[in-house]
Amino acid sequence: MLELTQVSRSFGGTVAVQPTSLSVRPGATTVLIGPSGCGKSTLLRLMIYLIKPDGGSVRFEGTEFNDDDVLQLRHRMGYVIQDGGLFPHLSAADNVALLARHLGWDESRVLARLQELAELTRFPADGFARYPAQLSGGQRQRVSLMRALMLDPDVLLLDEPLGALDPIVRSELQVDLRNIFRTLNKTVVLVTHDMGEAGFFGDVIVLMRDGGIVQQGTLAQLVHEPANEFVERFIQAQRTALHVLEEGNHP
Repeated sequence: MLELTQVSRSFGGTVAVQPTSLSVRPGATTVLIGPSGCGKSTLLRLMIYLIKPDGGSVRFEGTEFNDDDVLQLRHRMGYVIQDGGLFPHLSAADNVALLARHLGWDESRVLARLQELAELTRFPADGFARYPAQLSGGQRQRVSLMRALMLDPDVLLLDEPLGALDPIVRSELQVDLRNIFRTLNKTVVLVTHDMGEAGFFGDVIVLMRDGGIVQQGTLAQLVHEPANEFVERFIQAQRTALHVLEEGNHP
């Protein structure tokens, strides 16, 4: 679905992503995890070409990103940024439908899609008339997810979508998000800093450090077959991952 070949990116004199290759499997959830500043969010932005690589290539279903095709390819990708990124002056409905209306969708089609997404995400129908400031944190994240899903994209990219939520709301949304991923059978790439969350969502976990990939595989592989001392220390520092592995359910 997504193929990164020796992509790299620096900002000034700081290397954010070393030359890195990664294949994202169709229909699977790939989780990017690692300490702060390891390059996981930069790698996600490279996947959707929000920033251009200094070297290497990014391909989406075999088509390499370039300036001419970038908008067309992005319309097939849903993106949820940290803290949701909703426009405060637009209602929830207008936030969700913004791109569809920009692309000229008929209003009846827009309304039908809004209803589908509200049912899918368990968002209250009367919440569509509210503005972001009038919604709870969990409701704002559901609006952000609906906006990303509005065009029925082939791949969904989420950058720490639950990081700013309190533990109870976060726990509820984790379950809902995983059910949505499974229901839609979407290809998903999700960034998190929490190993328990990575194990809960991830078919493939990609552990990063200093702008490069240290190890990728299942949670069981990272726990029982760590590639080096850093992987061991990272796992041990996040003991909730061991609970997920043992229980096989929610962290």
